[in-house]
Amino acid sequence: MPGRSLLRVGPLSVQIRRRSVLVAAVLLVLLAVAGVLSLSLGTPYVAAGDVLRALSGAGTPYDLVVLDLRLPRVVLAAVAGAAFGVAGTLIQSVARNPLASPDVIGVTQGAGLAATVALTSGAAAVVVGPAALAGGLVAAALVLALGARHGLAAQRFVLAGVAVAFALKALTEIVMLTAEAIDGQRAQIWLIGTLAGKGWTEAAWIGATLLVLLPVLAWAGWALNSSALDDDTARGIGLRPVSRRIALAGTGVLVAAMVTAQVGAVDFVALVAPQVARRLVRAERPPLVCAALMGALLLVLADLAGRRLFAPTQLPAGVLTAAIGGPYLMYLLLRGRKRSS
Repeated sequence: MPGRSLLRVGPLSVQIRRRSVLVAAVLLVLLAVAGVLSLSLGTPYVAAGDVLRALSGAGTPYDLVVLDLRLPRVVLAAVAGAAFGVAGTLIQSVARNPLASPDVIGVTQGAGLAATVALTSGAAAVVVGPAALAGGLVAAALVLALGARHGLAAQRFVLAGVAVAFALKALTEIVMLTAEAIDGQRAQIWLIGTLAGKGWTEAAWIGATLLVLLPVLAWAGWALNSSALDDDTARGIGLRPVSRRIALAGTGVLVAAMVTAQVGAVDFVALVAPQVARRLVRAERPPLVCAALMGALLLVLADLAGRRLFAPTQLPAGVLTAAIGGPYLMYLLLRGRKRSS
């Protein structure tokens, strides 16, 4: 098939799109450049050569700045962005809708409500992450339960998610209005989404989640090839479409809940990354690996811009991703409207 290569590993064979490999390689290079820039720019400024020497272990006067102060945050941005890209790809492929993402179907709002309750009730800081994870998973379970009543139809899944998201958002606002002012401000910062004050611990939790789910994600990359088939066609070739969609959606919301629990509600990365990657690859569905790399690149750049655009004031990464995602969401809506007219 033009533009494709066949990779054989023992009895297994996998088709690889050459354009996907090329796009992934370019995104990987851009991510490396963005990472070096993020490690270099700041006060003090560190030359790119000194950054590379510090990373190689050669020893420089800037080792403390590069390795201890900046590197953990850059790694967290890359890992969290990749996780958002993976989650968005799985959810959009199941929903068959480019507007579907964890922050649209209620996962982020569930995590946000649970985190807000923890932050405004005097709970210890260590409780916030687990509470947010539990809240996101409960919200996802509710959406899946509502959406799966008739075979997890794409339209019903998205509508159920939007309804749950609005309800949870309203509950979050009620909790914040009834809380003490200082607790409400802490919750608001968490809800915006920021990487400030975070690093290796949060990156390790997200990375461990992706590592544990790696066999499932490898299966998901293959299973997404049939996600666009209608149920009758899928059953005709021996597949179980409903079970497959539930498994894909469940994996997506699990990843989304974990990453949101660690870095807060960083909106729109999971929405934008899969669709940009899909357009770069020129594929019918978002490519999993390219979407992960695009998500990593977007969040590293957003965090860098948040640190440097208005220095010494730092903007949360969630503010910058919203600035990107808001116009992009309007573009998708207008584009869909023109197609339907």
